[in-house]
Amino acid sequence: MSTINSVLGPLDTKDLGFTLMHEHVMCQAFVADNYPELFGDGYMNHIINGVTAAKKGGVDTIIDATTFDLGRDVTRLAEIARRTKVNIIACTGWWMNAPEHIAGNSPDLYADLFVREIQQGIAGTGIKAGILKSAADFGGVTATGEIMLRAVARAHRRTLVPIMLHSYAPEQVARRQLAILKEEGVELKRVAVDHVNDTTDFEYLNWLLEQGCYLGMDRYPGLNLSSYARTKTLKQLIDDGWIDRLLPSHDLCLVTPLTFYPPEVKASIDKENPYGYLYIKEVVFRQLEDMGVSQAVLKTLCINGPRKFFEGL
Repeated sequence: MSTINSVLGPLDTKDLGFTLMHEHVMCQAFVADNYPELFGDGYMNHIINGVTAAKKGGVDTIIDATTFDLGRDVTRLAEIARRTKVNIIACTGWWMNAPEHIAGNSPDLYADLFVREIQQGIAGTGIKAGILKSAADFGGVTATGEIMLRAVARAHRRTLVPIMLHSYAPEQVARRQLAILKEEGVELKRVAVDHVNDTTDFEYLNWLLEQGCYLGMDRYPGLNLSSYARTKTLKQLIDDGWIDRLLPSHDLCLVTPLTFYPPEVKASIDKENPYGYLYIKEVVFRQLEDMGVSQAVLKTLCINGPRKFFEGL
């Protein structure tokens, strides 16, 4: 057991319970501050209702993967946690929109900022981050992305807060991300490689697991691959003995600006997932049960893996 930062203060890992390891409670909060009409009427109530439904359905903890550049707002996260009784863990680090002019800067500059958000708090609120995040997508690790990844690695070395990686599985981008982390002295058991259920390449997935990483199976229902295909991958990895290193989640943002998706895309997303943060329980667990996974195993999924990840096991 160990203690980690939640938006309401220290949280013992034994109290994590059923944990969704990669979600976005609210993105682009700065837009809501300036143009609330772009979020529609009652958007905070919509968030509260969605998280409350998750709590009633058995979700205890949500890791919010919204970095500063994705519009993180920890004061809203704290309000949501208080009102819903769901543990929320905020992240520090950087997504992918780092401007090119930072390319000449030292990673240490940003590592200092990330450490401050872990040890002192975010934006003067005293609310501390509990996980680090770095990102690379199709095309691989960019020059600015490498700076931020090394900054995240150095912040981890100073705080021992674990790392989540946004990665692009179809191009096996994590091979380069992990190489950089190893150069920086990061133990890969402290790393979750996310979005890996965008691929069914078991050679790659097993290679990641053999490095010591955890796998974020966190694109549900997802695009391009069907939900069922993603669950078949999950089932195979469970059968291969990796259950405690698998981190199912949705990568779902409850509220985005009305202009974020074309209306037909938003309608399609809502139709695909009418369950919100309970899709895994309502759909994926039923798929797994139909594939022969026992109730005893299902009861540990989303509980043991997250706890062990945060405990560094």
